[in-house]
Amino acid sequence: MKILVTGGAGFIGSAVVRYAVADGHSVVNVDALTYAACLDNVAAVADEPAYAFECADIRDRAALDRIFAAHDPDAVLHLAAETHVDRSIDGPGTFVETNVAGTFHLLEAARAYWEARGRSDAFRFHHVSTDEVFGSLGALGRFTEATPYDPRSPYSASKAASDHLVRAWGATYGLPVVVSNCSNNYGPYHFPEKLIPVVILNALAGRPIPVYGAGSNVRDWLYVEDHAEALLTVLKRGAPGRSYAIGGGAERSNIDLVRTICAILDDRRPRSDGTHADLITFVPDRPGHDARYAIDATRIRDELGWRPSVTLEQGLARTVDWYLEHEDWWRALLGRDGVGRRLGTGG
Repeated sequence: MKILVTGGAGFIGSAVVRYAVADGHSVVNVDALTYAACLDNVAAVADEPAYAFECADIRDRAALDRIFAAHDPDAVLHLAAETHVDRSIDGPGTFVETNVAGTFHLLEAARAYWEARGRSDAFRFHHVSTDEVFGSLGALGRFTEATPYDPRSPYSASKAASDHLVRAWGATYGLPVVVSNCSNNYGPYHFPEKLIPVVILNALAGRPIPVYGAGSNVRDWLYVEDHAEALLTVLKRGAPGRSYAIGGGAERSNIDLVRTICAILDDRRPRSDGTHADLITFVPDRPGHDARYAIDATRIRDELGWRPSVTLEQGLARTVDWYLEHEDWWRALLGRDGVGRRLGTGG
């Protein structure tokens, strides 16, 4: 299968590209190379005959039409998006332009391509979304595919809008679409502005490790390579018009997660004066910070046979080791816009 992957130089997208090529598929990586993208993320497959790269913005319809015509893909795996909640608080316009308008232009390009080639039932448009579109959970319950949407940040609102567009293109035009909503990802190549890399890199530098509020917010964590496998499973075997919730089954409060990472670093790279947890610093909370996310992944497990392969403890240990072994990768990104600064204060 030839798969057009949008956002394939980003964190999750690059994991998908690497996995898909290893799984025997051809991949066309379409990425605008914005601040969070890095071609080093796909260096392992860059010279493979089954891999092609196109530097293009999903808001550029002419570029998309050219790419579809040139590469003749069997499927689209749409991951290109602005994703950092803090940045969405400071600059929501970019999120609307990329996540909503960009998805619209990609849908229209895919529809025109699909219709021109006879409206094949085998074609797929897989839209990758987030559990944040469902809002915030209390102490009990988990998100399912039937959970009502209740986005609470500019980021999650823009992703909710794009989800609705994809489903509408399926219902109105018959485009064979699937949607997946994932829990928080972590693992190798995670851009240094997100929580887990911030903890690792600040600890290594001996800087304060910021934790929002009291650190009581709970997330369900999913190892990115497990997510990549799940996405290819949905793409190949998911039913058109169906949605799939993908979670790691690994809930942790932020403070417990941070302390676990600190303990791993104490073992791998001990400090000379105390523990890494001594660096934990509580900072003012993010505006509208959702209390808890958790995914019920029953559908993808029962219908498609997917389940995560690593525990959170195993995945965190692999992630810490990867950052310790790939200093050149993350050091090259530290000078990018916004990295190392507190964003999204709402001020």
